[in-house]
Amino acid sequence: MLGLIRWACGLAANQWRRIDDDYAKDSAADSGAGDSAGSSGKSAARTGGKERNAGKRKRKARSAPDKSASTEALAPDNKGDGAKGDGAAPAAARDGSEWMPLVVLVTVAISLSLQEYYGQRWFYRKLVPPNIADPYWQLKEFVWWSGWRFFGYVVIPAITILAMPGERLRDYYIMGKGFLRHLWIYAVLFALILPAVIIAAQSKSFYLTYPFYKYANRSAADFWAWEALYALQFVSLEFFFRGYMLHGLRRIGSKAIFVMIVPYCMIHFGKPLLETIGAIGAGLILGTLAMRTRSIWGGIVIHVGVALTMDWLALSHCPPPESGQPCSGRR
Repeated sequence: MLGLIRWACGLAANQWRRIDDDYAKDSAADSGAGDSAGSSGKSAARTGGKERNAGKRKRKARSAPDKSASTEALAPDNKGDGAKGDGAAPAAARDGSEWMPLVVLVTVAISLSLQEYYGQRWFYRKLVPPNIADPYWQLKEFVWWSGWRFFGYVVIPAITILAMPGERLRDYYIMGKGFLRHLWIYAVLFALILPAVIIAAQSKSFYLTYPFYKYANRSAADFWAWEALYALQFVSLEFFFRGYMLHGLRRIGSKAIFVMIVPYCMIHFGKPLLETIGAIGAGLILGTLAMRTRSIWGGIVIHVGVALTMDWLALSHCPPPESGQPCSGRR
């Protein structure tokens, strides 16, 4: 067992070193591109200056120059100096990426706070008192909950990305190319997680917690409507923690993963202890894979697949649909 732990730690450390190397190369490439653009600007300015001066000399040979023309011909080329100044500016200063880590951390604090105080189901109940006569009143609570996750985890971060110079939304690991190339890794992960999920499903705390929507046992429509809302929440969550936070904090390399797992673990407070502790390991693994593959879609597939399996297993402890009774539990 100790040997396995050492092997796993060594593998993780190697992946984090590769992440740091990859992002160091990206940073050097960005700086080189900025220097190249600056050099091109200076060369173009010098060439333009020479052509202008040659044209002035030809005109001078054809006609006697006046004092103002002579003064203009002898004046220094300010455009060349300006291009030189632009080329000397650091790439981070030009595109605003130097400020992105601060923007990300403040946005994370604001988004999580708003969701805690306005995005929970209890706040919806304050706005719309429960109506027992409405068979879907609980599902509407989850529409509010899931909608707020999308707003807080996707919309607010996307606004900050689009507002920052040089930042592109597509760079925040939303592309599927890296995921498809490493699909086998996520299949292995799911196969390793599945036995633990099956074992956990036998505990009382498990089936008292899941499914969150207690009328998921009523019909297939109820079940899949809930799973769609649940999946939207996971897509939003993966973009926020594994896309927005990790790419936004890319200046500190693999250390961004350890910053990310702190709020990620905290959003699991209130769930069974083993699940909350497991979120630390899951955050490390999914964060590492997201930075290595530069895609969040593997984490989405794992999360949605595990959640669907957990809810399906929990339904075995719920009353049958014909009883008309909801699943018993804490929520």
